[in-house]
Amino acid sequence: MSLVLASASPQRKTLLEGLGVSFAIHPSDLDESLCEERDPKKRSLSLARMKAISVSKDVPDAYVIGCDTLVVSNDGILFEKPLDEEDARRMIVSHAGTTIAVHSGLCVLSPDGRITEGVSSSAVTFKELSDAEIDWWIGTNLWKDRSGSFQIDGPGQLMISRLDGDWSSVVGLPVFLLGELLEDLGCSELMFV
Repeated sequence: MSLVLASASPQRKTLLEGLGVSFAIHPSDLDESLCEERDPKKRSLSLARMKAISVSKDVPDAYVIGCDTLVVSNDGILFEKPLDEEDARRMIVSHAGTTIAVHSGLCVLSPDGRITEGVSSSAVTFKELSDAEIDWWIGTNLWKDRSGSFQIDGPGQLMISRLDGDWSSVVGLPVFLLGELLEDLGCSELMFV
């Protein structure tokens, strides 16, 4: 049995490597605009499932992990990946001094077509950010390809005053949930290789 991560995310890769798990990477090329679900929690799960299904066609003998992480502002606006620096700045300004929701959808698809999935949700509170701190963050370019234009692994932690939930989920791969999903499929041994 093999485990395949349907993501090119270096953060997800690092989390799995940190577990000592043996896995391959096969990024999904899913066009996320095909997902019509608008509710952020359900959207993260739908996208995770769509990614796992799209990759499973290429690796039919593997357990495929699909993931998607979405950020919702304190006033209910869905923030996906920023389009450019201006978009990233708008998001970070919106986050400053507020608590946002982060939903990480996770889906594991087995070689025999069984699907198990779930969502891990966390609340992230940002400190008040000065213009200089916002300029610093934008200058790092670490907002690129990040839902909500921030990271909680690395320098982005300096903007966060509180986390209620699962740190690994906010990074992009809810590790505890992954273990539960693999156990549901009867293949938790994939985590202990």
